[in-house]
Amino acid sequence: MITTTGLTKVYQSRGREVTALDDVDLQVREGEVFGVIGQSGAGKSSLIRCVNLLERPTSGTVTVDGRDLTALAGRGLRAGKELREARSRIGMVFQHFNLLSSRTVQDNVELPLEILKVSGAERSRKALELLDLVGLADKARAYPGQLSGGQKQRVGIARALAGDPKVLLSDEATSALDPETTRSILTLLRELNRALGLTVLLITHEMDVVKTVCDSAALMKKGKVVESGTVSELLATPGSELARELFPVGGHASGPDRTVLDVTFHGETATQPVISQLSRTYNIDISILGAAMDTVGGRQIGRMRIELPGPYEENVVPVGFLREQGLQIDVVDDNPSAAAADGPALAEEAAE
Repeated sequence: MITTTGLTKVYQSRGREVTALDDVDLQVREGEVFGVIGQSGAGKSSLIRCVNLLERPTSGTVTVDGRDLTALAGRGLRAGKELREARSRIGMVFQHFNLLSSRTVQDNVELPLEILKVSGAERSRKALELLDLVGLADKARAYPGQLSGGQKQRVGIARALAGDPKVLLSDEATSALDPETTRSILTLLRELNRALGLTVLLITHEMDVVKTVCDSAALMKKGKVVESGTVSELLATPGSELARELFPVGGHASGPDRTVLDVTFHGETATQPVISQLSRTYNIDISILGAAMDTVGGRQIGRMRIELPGPYEENVVPVGFLREQGLQIDVVDDNPSAAAADGPALAEEAAE
């Protein structure tokens, strides 16, 4: 549904060039919720603004629903008619709501429809329908100043849906909200994604957003996408930085000649007593150094850092047992020789 190829954006600042996007390739499939995560300055907001051509890329292409938007850019700063029409099918939700304080909630939702020259009666019908969809049917005549932050964002979402978009872009839409309100907005976005078949591209710096609502994710650093894929794929990828960030675990070897492993559980393995089975089967004492469990996309997923007595060479069979149970195993590099010994196995898993 959304594809960027070689996307580059260079800004001029005080006589020097600043590269915000550096040869970004991204693919967002139809009907999925895709999260782009990274720290401030990573290039996330530049990316989302280039997707709907609010910012024009320096080079590269943006294709949305089979249409190359960069070919519709027109000349000069003003967007051409074809680009404006294409944008009308792309909804945008902003961090700070961007509502007009002098207009009622209903009038704010109707604004895009006014621009599209929809008749007054149809505008009113559509706006009220959308407000009901986002749970604000009783706030149609209220003004933004009378609403909570979460309610304002719901109005922003309703407004973004006014043009019946196939794609919804969300630029840090929950970062100004408290945790409980954030959860309710994310739940709403997931419900809209499923009910309307929307493809949702989320920009965020919060890992909890990715865990709560995203099917796929990409990690950005310094204008580059350093890794991307479905959340399940990332969790099963040896050495995935995004997986470590999603489910951080800590702890170091308690002494020399110890084997420290990061174990990733997902699917049916998350509910199986694998660690206790390992201990009983091989009569070994296992120390749990850290653990993180959560639900992602309705599935329980987690990571655990454990310590086995003895160097890696003495634990090849127990490690093999864990892998046979369908677990992702990464050897923590507290012991360089262990990591080196495990290298071929990890490479073989990655190839699979």
